[in-house]
Amino acid sequence: MAKNLFIAPTALESGLTSVCLGLFRALDHVGVRVGFYKPVAQLAHRQDDEDRSVAFVRARTDLDPPSPISLKHAQNQMNRGNSEMLMEDIVGNYQKAAKNVDVVIVEGLVPDRSEAYTARLNVEIARNLDAEVILVSAPGNCDAKELDEALDFSARLFADPDDPDVIGVILNKVGQPERPGLFLPDRDPARTDLPDYANECEVFTRKRLHLIGLVPWQSDMLAPRVADIAEALDAEVLHEGQMDQRRVQRVTVCAHTIPNMVETLRPGTLVVTPGDREDIVVATALAAMNGVPLAGVVLTGNITPDPRTIEACRGALRTGLPVLQVGTNTLETAYHLSRIPGEVPVDDADRIEKVMEAVASTIDTEWLQEHLRIERERRLSPPAFRYMLSERARKAQMRVVLPEGNEPRTIQAAAICQERRLAQCVLIGKKDEIETAARSQGITLPEDLEIVDPDEVRDNYISPMVELRKHKGLARDMAEAQLEDNVVLATMMVAQGEVDGLVSGAVHTTANTVRPALQLIKTHESAKVVSSVFFMCLPEQVLVYGDCAINPDPNAEELADIAIQSAESAQTFGIEPRVAMISYSTGKSGSGADVEKVREATRIAKERCPDLIIDGPLQYDAAANESVAKSKAPDSPVAGKATVFIFPDLNTGNTTYKAVQRSANVVSIGPMLQGLRKPVNDLSRGALVEDIVFTIALTAVQARQVEDMEQGGSQAQDASDA
Repeated sequence: MAKNLFIAPTALESGLTSVCLGLFRALDHVGVRVGFYKPVAQLAHRQDDEDRSVAFVRARTDLDPPSPISLKHAQNQMNRGNSEMLMEDIVGNYQKAAKNVDVVIVEGLVPDRSEAYTARLNVEIARNLDAEVILVSAPGNCDAKELDEALDFSARLFADPDDPDVIGVILNKVGQPERPGLFLPDRDPARTDLPDYANECEVFTRKRLHLIGLVPWQSDMLAPRVADIAEALDAEVLHEGQMDQRRVQRVTVCAHTIPNMVETLRPGTLVVTPGDREDIVVATALAAMNGVPLAGVVLTGNITPDPRTIEACRGALRTGLPVLQVGTNTLETAYHLSRIPGEVPVDDADRIEKVMEAVASTIDTEWLQEHLRIERERRLSPPAFRYMLSERARKAQMRVVLPEGNEPRTIQAAAICQERRLAQCVLIGKKDEIETAARSQGITLPEDLEIVDPDEVRDNYISPMVELRKHKGLARDMAEAQLEDNVVLATMMVAQGEVDGLVSGAVHTTANTVRPALQLIKTHESAKVVSSVFFMCLPEQVLVYGDCAINPDPNAEELADIAIQSAESAQTFGIEPRVAMISYSTGKSGSGADVEKVREATRIAKERCPDLIIDGPLQYDAAANESVAKSKAPDSPVAGKATVFIFPDLNTGNTTYKAVQRSANVVSIGPMLQGLRKPVNDLSRGALVEDIVFTIALTAVQARQVEDMEQGGSQAQDASDA
């Protein structure tokens, strides 16, 4: 039976929805099966809007929580003395949300004087659902004593002082400035003169309530897209550019001369200027053409610049710079910008993802799990996989070289990895070029991020490379020429043991990345082929697909090797391997050379690894779907619950992974290469920054596994010699 956590805000603007979603993500991170329930809708705008919390959960998870009862209906029921009937409806809807989960997060109502029943409804719902209550509070300017009194009062609404139904508190927006508006000329920084609430509030020191989370105020969580600004201002879009991707970090209302305003032209700046201030328009265009990713331009007064000026600025438009036009004057426009609410639009997946992760990172999940005493079968959801991956990468403490050192996405990913301590990143490239690219993107390079100038170290690798390739007759001048390629140079750094792994491919092909690795690092003694896997982050769990990137048509022996490698990779990253050998036939229902290859590969893999849970041939639906498995392969230990899918050839594997990725909007991490002595991993040339970050983390974990195996082998050899 699911346990219930009722999340109750203590006041308006506590950030209730953000906290509920973040708490959902935090429990999901540690493998808890979480449900979500919003009993009563409290619509922010028009009465026919969908409830925002439910919309977010439906958009960001695989859950389909029941639609909430309208607040108006709930009030009418209570006015008529039908509160028991109302509670029956709420409990009935709750049952739909509580199926097959460990914990249900129940989002309460925001207390509002204009809606007098909200506080009473919260208490009634929590009691009828037998829920434990977590309070959400934004301290604002409260000192410790004031916050203590507010939390004590809110807790008493739900229970007597000694009643354990109110179990804890999540403090949100801690450090919020006095004027937290979105669009001040430059946002106030977070406050630093904060009380130590954890040690100064009696509700915490006397252990009456547990401080479950303390979420700091972060201005970048408020950054809307330019498209959101256009909608809020009802602006005419003169040039769309990247208005769906670019975010507004600050607003500059330009009334200065060019020398006095150029300092404001920074990444994420929205420039607001009269349409006839063509000097500002030109200066803004120059900044964009110089690589500064401004958020966009808003031309006020319904004035369009001269066509000749527009033509001169055409290059800026090609960079993706959005340009909007409004009829209001500059001061009125600035006023309207200051009044835009900070709510996250339902379709802004990136922003809500950041909010959820920011809140989740502060939640004391260990205490919650212990308090709830959840007994469950472990699963690995995509958030749990990413969390586990990050934790293992941090513990690994490996050095990963990035030969595409001046590529902007790679630079940003390296900076993120450095800040999160996922790996010690080494960028190959000219320091001034890397620093210029970072500045133009608004990236602050960590002080401990390593930059290696290839011209200064290239000569160090000529002789070792000649030695590695002497059986192929590699001459010194040929080695020197090949080392002009930074991927080859970085591969030599891995081969020489100076770094632990390599990630490339943001601007290079797979062949450019893999070929030097095969030549210089070579395959592991136990591997017959180098292969690859993708980690497919489906809504409910992470699956492993192999081989979808390297081997065009492996024979049975090679296919068995790929299956074993992929199972080991799954195990390494916390996925219990149940291997399905995919074919167009299940069991003995079909024949032909292709089916026989899969059948033989399955036999070889079982022979080499008797403990491996593997079956084949299996059709994809029989491997993945439990109901299909019951009819097609009822006795299979894998059918219906496969976690590792091995495809018979590259054509099948690559097509399947891309079809699943695009059709189901699934995030895929990889390809991760298997079978090399040391890890080298390839990127898609369309990789996002987060894709690169997680590939670096994967590489770090692989490198730690390689090192541990080498140390284990060395110790075993020492013991044998002794």
